[in-house]
Amino acid sequence: MLPKASIERIAKKAGAERISADAVKELQITIEEIGLELAIEVAHAAKYAKRKTIKASDVRFIAHK
Repeated sequence: MLPKASIERIAKKAGAERISADAVKELQITIEEIGLELAIEVAHAAKYAKRKTIKASDVRFIAHK
């Protein structure tokens, strides 16, 4: 799980002046879920390319599709 400080930094970059502890927890959970879904798709892309190793190009390809 991402550290609380990282979540707060992301929220502030998005324009939030303050963020509640509950909101930080929800963002941590949501970001982890989205990250897992992305990682699954990226792993499938690497397998489709007949590789065991995920490359940065796989992540960029899936993230921008």
